[in-house]
Amino acid sequence: MNKRDRIMSLLERDSIPEIIPAAFFLHFDPSFHRGDAAVARHLEYFRRTDMDFVKIQYEHAFPQLSFLQHPQDWARMPFYDLSFYEEPLYVVKGLVRAAKAEAPVLLTLYSPFMVAGQAAGSQEKVVEHLQEDPDAVRKGLEIITESLRGFVRACIQAGLDGFYTSTQGGEAGRFTDPRLFETCVRPYDLTLMEEINRACPFNILHICDYHLPYADLTPFVNYPGHVVNCSLELTTGRIPPREVAARFGRPFMGGMDRKGVIARGTPEEIRQAVEAVCAEAPERFILGADCTLPSDTDWENIRVAIDAAHQYRRRNA
Repeated sequence: MNKRDRIMSLLERDSIPEIIPAAFFLHFDPSFHRGDAAVARHLEYFRRTDMDFVKIQYEHAFPQLSFLQHPQDWARMPFYDLSFYEEPLYVVKGLVRAAKAEAPVLLTLYSPFMVAGQAAGSQEKVVEHLQEDPDAVRKGLEIITESLRGFVRACIQAGLDGFYTSTQGGEAGRFTDPRLFETCVRPYDLTLMEEINRACPFNILHICDYHLPYADLTPFVNYPGHVVNCSLELTTGRIPPREVAARFGRPFMGGMDRKGVIARGTPEEIRQAVEAVCAEAPERFILGADCTLPSDTDWENIRVAIDAAHQYRRRNA
C-alpha cells in the first residue's frame, strides 16, 4: 500500500490502515515561498520527513488595506481575480505534477474571516467592525469568499486532491455575541467547504486555536471535511481523540502539541510521546500536531515522530 492508498483507505469505514499515517507542517523561510524554490522545498521536506501526504503552505496573504477603518468601508473591499493568485497556483501545479502519483497533495486554505483579518491588519479589527455593524462587514466577506472560490476552482482544475481548510471565529470569547459566528463566519466557511467537499476526494477540517482556545467543538461538527484536525485542549478540559472522532463521525488527525516534545524533545522522548498518542487514538487516525509547528523545529525530530507512528502497529499487532 503506497502513501496515496494508505491515506485514501482512511475514508473507508471498514478499512483500518496497517500503518498509522502521519504528517506535520511548518512554514519555510520566505526565500522558499514562491516559484520553483517553493516546489523544491516542499518536496524536500515531504521526502526527508517521510510524511504521508504533501501539504502546501499558503504564503500569499491578502494586502492590508489602510482604508478599512469603519464597518461601512468593507463595501469597498477589492475583488482579486485569478491574476492575484498566480504565484500560489504555480506552486500548486508544480507539486501536483511532482508528487501526486506518490501521495495526496493538499493546500492550506484560510477561511474568509481569517483572510479579512489580513486585509484589516488584525482579526481584532474585523471583530470590532462585525460587532458594530455586521451587515456592512458581510459585504466585504462576500467579496472575499467569491475571490477565494475562484482560486479554489483553479486549484481543483490543476489536479489538487484537496484542502486543509483552516477556520477560526468560534473560539471562547471571540465575540461578545456568539451569534455573530453563526451569521458572519459560518455561512462563508460553508460556501467554500461544501464546494471543496463536492469536488475533492480528501479534505482536512482544521479548527485552528492559534489565537484563542475553544470551549466547545460542537459548532463545527457539521462542517465538511473528510478528516478533522484540532487541539484536544479545550477551556473546559481535555477531550480524548476517540471522542473527537466519534463526535465528528470521521477520522481524527492530531494528538501532538505543536510546541511540545516534537519541537524540543530528544528522539526517545518523541518516540515515547508518539506511542502514548497512538495508544489512545481511534483506529482511523493520522498522527499530527494541533497546528503548524514552530519554523525552527528540527526536521529530524519530525522524521522520528513519523517513523514512530509508522512502526507502532507493527510492533503492537
